[in-house]
Amino acid sequence: MKNEPARIHAHRFAFPPEAEDENRHVNNIEYVRMMQEAAIAHTRRNGWTPEELHERGWTWVARSHFIEYLQPCRAGEDIDLLTWVADFKKIRSRRKYRFVRAADGVLLARAETDWVFLDFHKGRPRAIPPEILAAYVVVPENEERNIQYPTPNIQPIK
Repeated sequence: MKNEPARIHAHRFAFPPEAEDENRHVNNIEYVRMMQEAAIAHTRRNGWTPEELHERGWTWVARSHFIEYLQPCRAGEDIDLLTWVADFKKIRSRRKYRFVRAADGVLLARAETDWVFLDFHKGRPRAIPPEILAAYVVVPENEERNIQYPTPNIQPIK
């Protein structure tokens, strides 16, 4: 294991003004973009950079996204984005996300992505190697209700 794995990765950000659409709230594509950035940041925090994965001929690709919007979000609001790994299968991993408005702790959206682990050179799924599995702590569904937010150790996006 490279680093002690963080169970839950959290960081604070604000959507820029151009993220708002004609409905005067943050456009859905911006949520997907931040979900990907959060997944990469969590992986990096746990010891694996995208460059290292590629050097080994590995990568993650999204198979599907699900987002449930609970409250509108406006550009400029501080958002705490929490993410964690919900499960692993042979070639897949489900990651969950919570978008929380920092000012009042209101849950704005919950989401998940089904990620597939690939052989980068062949472009085909491959089994997730043990060293990648060891880089994460799975948060089971029955423990999700215990996740506290806003989280005190928010990490800025780099």
